[in-house]
Amino acid sequence: MPDALRLSAIVLVAAAGSMVNAIAGGGTLLTFPSLIALGTSPIVANATSTVALWPGALGSMLGYRHRMAGLRTWAFVFAAPSVLGGGLGAWLLLITPAARFASLVPWLVLGATLLFAVQQPLLRWVRARRGRPGSAPDERERHYLEQHPSFSPGSLLAQFAVGVYGGYFGAGIGILMLAVLGFSGLTDIHRMNGLKNWGGLCINFVAAVIFAFSGIVDWAVAIAMATGATAGGYVASRGAQRIPQAVVRRMIIGIGVAAGLWLYWARFS
Repeated sequence: MPDALRLSAIVLVAAAGSMVNAIAGGGTLLTFPSLIALGTSPIVANATSTVALWPGALGSMLGYRHRMAGLRTWAFVFAAPSVLGGGLGAWLLLITPAARFASLVPWLVLGATLLFAVQQPLLRWVRARRGRPGSAPDERERHYLEQHPSFSPGSLLAQFAVGVYGGYFGAGIGILMLAVLGFSGLTDIHRMNGLKNWGGLCINFVAAVIFAFSGIVDWAVAIAMATGATAGGYVASRGAQRIPQAVVRRMIIGIGVAAGLWLYWARFS
């Protein structure tokens, strides 16, 4: 594919991924397989996507900043395992042989698709667990938990593991972080989303810095993706969110499964 046509296609894919993220999340399941289909190697596609989409993560976090009032301590606590895990995951990607990562890619895409598919049932289960009679805190206790960190060593370790996965691949980390936050005492989904975006920002920032200095980022592709993502985010904010989330979610799951199977066939056939 000619470079100009390839970059134009990348802009459109990134715009679509950004719009999907604004509507239902899961845009990486569109952008990552598309980059591979357009001729980018898996490791370069992964690193380039992380660098290109980080500004979008910053915008998402800023959009929720008003929801994080009073959660400064939570944010600091949540940032530590996110940064450490993200750095370790990025380093693991850099030392992974290209052929081995290519063999893992179909399973990473299918696994991320599965995480996306179970997101809604998982959140319903977390909410039901918090709201079950006899186990839920009363309103005063709930307000206290929302304002004071109660991270256990187990939840910090879980967030570190999410960070490692996010630095290594990234798709699906928001779903995993919402689960960690739910088990750590938070119940307000909007505040959970704010902290989730903050955690994702920390993970992707350290990974993006490592990738940027590693020499494996395709900067022409990264700039094209950043341009498309910015345009897609603007369009989404102007009305794309009117599309029913259930429809978009089914489309993403279908695309994720198809992409994973295609990547498997392309790698092993």
